[in-house]
Amino acid sequence: MNATVSTAIFAAFMVLTVVLGLLAVRGRGAGTSRAGLTEWSVGGRSLGTVFIWVLMAGESYTSFSYLGAAGWGYNFGAPVLYVLAYMSCGYAIGYVVGPMLWAYARRHGLVGITDIVAHRYRRPWLGAAVAVLATVCLLPYIQLQIAGMGVVVSTISYGTISLNWAYFIGFAVTTGFVVVSGLRGSAWVSVLKDILVIVTLGFLAVYVPLHYFGGYGPFLDRIVAEKPQWLTFPGHASGGLGQSWFISTTLINSLTVVIFPTTVAGYLGARNADVLRRNAMYLPFYNVLLFVPMLLGLAALFVVPGLTGAGSNLALFKLVVDSLPAWAVGVIGVAAALSSIVPMAVFMLVIGTMWGRSVLGAVPRLASRQKLWSQLVVVVAGALALALTYTAPNTLVRLSLISYEGMAQLVPMLLLGLVWRRLTIYAAVSGLVAGFTLVCVLVFGGHDPVWGVNAGIVGLAVNVLVTLAVTWLGPRERVDDRPDAEVLALEDEFRRAEAAASGTR
Repeated sequence: MNATVSTAIFAAFMVLTVVLGLLAVRGRGAGTSRAGLTEWSVGGRSLGTVFIWVLMAGESYTSFSYLGAAGWGYNFGAPVLYVLAYMSCGYAIGYVVGPMLWAYARRHGLVGITDIVAHRYRRPWLGAAVAVLATVCLLPYIQLQIAGMGVVVSTISYGTISLNWAYFIGFAVTTGFVVVSGLRGSAWVSVLKDILVIVTLGFLAVYVPLHYFGGYGPFLDRIVAEKPQWLTFPGHASGGLGQSWFISTTLINSLTVVIFPTTVAGYLGARNADVLRRNAMYLPFYNVLLFVPMLLGLAALFVVPGLTGAGSNLALFKLVVDSLPAWAVGVIGVAAALSSIVPMAVFMLVIGTMWGRSVLGAVPRLASRQKLWSQLVVVVAGALALALTYTAPNTLVRLSLISYEGMAQLVPMLLLGLVWRRLTIYAAVSGLVAGFTLVCVLVFGGHDPVWGVNAGIVGLAVNVLVTLAVTWLGPRERVDDRPDAEVLALEDEFRRAEAAASGTR
């Protein structure tokens, strides 16, 4: 009976998710190929404050919020707070960077980071190369969301839905609406997801401490008395995730998140720059909710002790299934499932846009059908992640180790290149190659953290040094290869953004 009730609730919400995604584009024509791609990939650059807020919050609240955050709290304790730290710092940086990227992309009709890079350095092949690099870093996230949803659905159905079927449901629902409705559909579904996330996490924040411990006072007293090592760095059995790791990880992730392809897609979908500035101020309030799964992971230490390995990621759901009626389990499961579907949709959308625009769309014979190629790539990328989830899950999990650290190496090429006219393509590419290679060597060689510091920040430091050295000492670009007057105007745009930020303060 429990399985029937919770599964029925889950099924009803999955149907509602697809319907919402399809309704999002009702009455919006495709237009020309280029206009159609803009509408599909960045919502026609017309999304207001609410839609941008829920969309970008949706990228932050993934299945990690219900599984990984609780699992980290259960296993390690304090080090999991790095998530709150880097997101909040990233929003502050995005207050300046978001409007700058939005203005540049809008002026030149660009729809993603590959477009921006290709336009800035006047090299279409560079946009294609960045698309390949970004795809390598993003595919693991699709696989992780598929796997996360599979675990959630299998758990809330009390085992009646197998992991394999749950994986497929996640892929099918996401592909079903994102191919048709693009970024706008993801924003509409994000509204439903965020309502459920706020309600369910708010409820659990009150219910679990009262039900199992009699309130927050006894709960926190017990943690201090019995698990004090979970409350200090480097946490419990975390392998050395101490203060240096926390600071360096916060720094590298806060820089990376503002140029992450999915974040940039959110920036470019905004109606105007003020929407992004308001969004940067409002998003940190949403971060408060992330304390809930972290605390519930600590609560699970006493309620369901002995969870090991991947089982610790189910710490929160063990509490839920153990004590709540089936209908409540179903609703909480839907919130967690949508926390997989929304970011997965944006990841797939971004990969499709990059390839449809910068790789396949760069071929003259294919350029007239960029939106179609982008939609096809969405299906291929999702299907590839799904197939690897079934057959070789460790392949993408292994790649996920370098996802954030690898994407961080695009920061100098993208941000420094937009505000510093002297940066040459030779310097940008040299820095990227040096930094990304070092990150791969350190991470795959088992040296992350290195000397207690995140390997990504070490790679980024080398990246910047190489970039500066080649700019000053390396070959100069030909006159016709230099950024034109419109590109150089980004320096003025950057100064105006800084002035706006100072005025707000």
